[in-house]
Amino acid sequence: MTTSQKHRDFVAEPMGEKAVNSLAGIGDVLGKKLEDKGFDKAYVVLGQFLVLKKDEDLFREWLKDTCGANAKQSRDCYGCLREWCDAFL
Repeated sequence: MTTSQKHRDFVAEPMGEKAVNSLAGIGDVLGKKLEDKGFDKAYVVLGQFLVLKKDEDLFREWLKDTCGANAKQSRDCYGCLREWCDAFL
């Protein structure tokens, strides 16, 4: 699977206070929808990812229900968080 530059940039360093739209698959529109629901930082979305026990189906369904992410967007975001966790947790 090839990854975007955004994905590679995200997984290359600790998350810190990165904005939610710094996650692969999350642009300005989805980022705003997530922010409106309290998911304003990438680490808050990571928290949900971990609560769902890193389960791909559950996380992608949650992302679709929460902000309307399509299949590619949810797959990109899941892959980004999974790879970040493999590197930093």
